[in-house]
Amino acid sequence: MQKKHESFQNLEGEKLKTSLRFKNVAVLGLGKSGLAVSNLLIKCKANVFLSELKDDPALKKRFKNKKISCEFGSHSDQILKNDLILISPGVPLELPILQKARRRGIPVWNELELGLRLLKAKTIASITGTNGKTTTVSLLADICKNAGRKVILAGNVGQPLTLFVKNQKKNDCVILEVSSYQLEALNKFHFQAACVLNLTNDHLHRHKTMQRYAKIKQKIFLNQDPSDISVLNWDDPWCIKMARKVKGKKIWFSTRKVLKHGVYWDKEKKKIIAKFKQNNQILSFNNPKYLLGLHNSANACASIALSLGLKIKPKAIRHSLEHFKGVAHRLEKVRVFKGISFLNDSKATNVDSTLKALEALDSPLWLILGGEDKGGSYLPLKKIIQEKKNVRGILLIGGASKKIYSEVQGACKMFFSTTLQNAIKKTVKLAQKGETVLLSPACASFDQFKNFEDRGDQFKTIVKNLK
Repeated sequence: MQKKHESFQNLEGEKLKTSLRFKNVAVLGLGKSGLAVSNLLIKCKANVFLSELKDDPALKKRFKNKKISCEFGSHSDQILKNDLILISPGVPLELPILQKARRRGIPVWNELELGLRLLKAKTIASITGTNGKTTTVSLLADICKNAGRKVILAGNVGQPLTLFVKNQKKNDCVILEVSSYQLEALNKFHFQAACVLNLTNDHLHRHKTMQRYAKIKQKIFLNQDPSDISVLNWDDPWCIKMARKVKGKKIWFSTRKVLKHGVYWDKEKKKIIAKFKQNNQILSFNNPKYLLGLHNSANACASIALSLGLKIKPKAIRHSLEHFKGVAHRLEKVRVFKGISFLNDSKATNVDSTLKALEALDSPLWLILGGEDKGGSYLPLKKIIQEKKNVRGILLIGGASKKIYSEVQGACKMFFSTTLQNAIKKTVKLAQKGETVLLSPACASFDQFKNFEDRGDQFKTIVKNLK
């Protein structure tokens, strides 16, 4: 039995696809990635067993008439009767049933690993970090498209990689946004280009310590060789530490330091400069036209470093920097109503993201904060508000309201609004012409919304309906 399970471990491509035929495979978690991997397994003629912890009537109905074994409301020992287990990103590796499975020698992979093992593409660029991932991968994808490459953009950015396995080709350029949850469960992979943008306190409810979180993020460089590209943030102390073990060609980026080799933001020239020692090349780029803030200059530096590492010509990079409009829910301009600007930064699910938004904006602000607390401190927000003096007031929503109030009070006026709708109504009464209302919650969204996208979409709907 042990040998039967282990036979999967080193398989890739067509050999893996063939090996999956008629094998028993359990899929844990029926979110977007769980559903995608289930469909792929069915096409590979595997016997699929679906296990979902939530007792979800809609999902039950969806699978009622399909010839698939399912369980809802628990992860039972039925899972242990399978040859392979595939987990969704939200399923913790420490789950007792998974610990049992590993002791029995049953391989535990995630959706991303299966996708990577089945890929034909020879160029895979992967980006991780606490903040800025989606903007950076989206900008990189735009640059590669402008260079004439066929691009697959997948991973944590929206579409699971397994959706693209069937139709992708060797020459495709695969660009992945990879979260710590996805990296944690990866075993066999090789990224020809990899990047860590930054590391700040986040997801510690799952990873427990920053050291553990950093170790997981560092996995993105695992299995690289000296011909591969490794992009790191010079301004981030965690990146400096992890660079010691990186085997690829290191390209640094910075918004604080003039680098002898790498990509950096030149404050004096207001330009992004790329310098490479090996060929004495110096290139100059404009800052992204539609992306606000120094944090987006950092994202652009990382995208440029990866692009040049992938041999993309500067012309394609410059075109994207001029025309790329950004990504929804990241300092997104929604509407000007009665002279008041409304910005949707719902993706700011941690304090560091909100700090970046506040650093980017100088106009008088009304800030909507709150949601589901993630365990960090809100004191850095108090400091920047006191320093910049442009936040006229804070409107608190969600479960973290009292904690935020206790840590930030005294920095400016604060109001308990409970719901997003109440907060927006209040800002319309308080804000004056020329001021800005910013939704940048510094919290998760799950106490009142499905996810940060739902929170941002509801913000946009309410604002667009203001009369």
